[in-house]
Amino acid sequence: MTQPGSMTTMSKEMQDCVEACMSCHSVCEETMSSCMQMGGQAQMQIMRALMDCSETTRMCADMMMRRSPMSAEMCAMCARACDMCAEACMAMPEDAQMMRCAESCRRCAEMCRAMAGASM
Repeated sequence: MTQPGSMTTMSKEMQDCVEACMSCHSVCEETMSSCMQMGGQAQMQIMRALMDCSETTRMCADMMMRRSPMSAEMCAMCARACDMCAEACMAMPEDAQMMRCAESCRRCAEMCRAMAGASM
C-alpha cells in the first residue's frame, strides 16, 4: 500500500494492523446485527461496546492509511475499545458470533498495542 502522492510504503506490521482493524470493524457490525435479531437478550452494555469498537477500528485504520500524526494515540485508544468489546462479548459465551467477535477484538487489540508503541 502506498500513500497517494508519496512513495512511502506501509510497513508489513502496519498493513497487518489495518487489516485487523477492518476485519474487527466488519465482525462488530455483523455482531450488532445478530444482537438486534436476538431482541431483548442483547444487553445495552454489549451494544455500546460493539458500536464503540466498530467505529474506533474503522477510524484507526483510516488514520494509519493516511499516516496521521495521531495514529499512535488512536491505536492505543483502539486497543482499549477492542479490549472492552471482547470483554463485553464474553458475557455471552454460548453465542458463537459473540465468541468470534471477542477473538477478532483481541487480535486487533494486540496489533494496535504494538502499533501504539511503534514509530509511525
